[in-house]
Amino acid sequence: MWLEFAKMHGLGNHFMVVDLVTQQCEITPERVRAWGDRNTGVGFDQLLLIEPPTDPEADFRLRIFNTDGSEAKQCGNGARCVAWYVANRRLSPKPELVLQTLGGPTTTRLVDEHTAEVDMGEPRTRPGDIPFRADDRAVAPVAGQTATYEITLNGAPCRFTTVSMGNPHAVLFVDSAADAPVETVGPSLVGHPLFPEGANIGFCEVVDPAFVRLRVFERGVGETRACGSGACAAVAAARLLDRVGPRVKVSLPGGKVRIAWQGPGSTVRMTGPATLVFEGRIGV
Repeated sequence: MWLEFAKMHGLGNHFMVVDLVTQQCEITPERVRAWGDRNTGVGFDQLLLIEPPTDPEADFRLRIFNTDGSEAKQCGNGARCVAWYVANRRLSPKPELVLQTLGGPTTTRLVDEHTAEVDMGEPRTRPGDIPFRADDRAVAPVAGQTATYEITLNGAPCRFTTVSMGNPHAVLFVDSAADAPVETVGPSLVGHPLFPEGANIGFCEVVDPAFVRLRVFERGVGETRACGSGACAAVAAARLLDRVGPRVKVSLPGGKVRIAWQGPGSTVRMTGPATLVFEGRIGV
């Protein structure tokens, strides 16, 4: 049996998109890992499955799998690609969609042929929502800085701000994103015991109140060229600390997205590209 799919990317964040509304296939961690292999499979950062919803308020259910077979709760770049895919495959005539994800409902809107906007919901900083063990003796809350903590990591102090965008993030503010210790701090913090479900680790350089540079080390993947939820988390953290304004352009290694957030009590909106690489079919 053949399964049709699309290879897409959002700013270099690569996805295998599969329609399981009109097709059927059993998805196992072993199959995800095989498809994700860049030498013998399709190769991707995440596998995106579009399924019929179980929530009556949603248009589709979006399931997200990392290349190691683990299931993720949210993916902003992936949601944009799904919005494009649904429209171009004519799975729905609606320009706005509600996607059911493990991280909560996500609303998408096509802006033009190559661009989509995603409402990522309201950022959460309560430790239980991350989740993050803020009461651990190893954690020192930083006075006057919302959801900011300091721990000792690899023998040195490490300060970060925790944010949930439906998935867990720790944002470190650095002088230079290009020179940030992504390769050392990223692997040490992404699966740290203080994060029971792991976390995506962002290294954010604030250039000015309307522009930041960002690199992200993702759980289950490693450093990626772009992370949509990571961009939202970085802007939310920076805004909570009064480092940026309500509209921010985020530059990632794969390109730029626009993030808009008025502050607590409002939702984060992200606008960026969705690009088709190729379409194909794979034996199952």
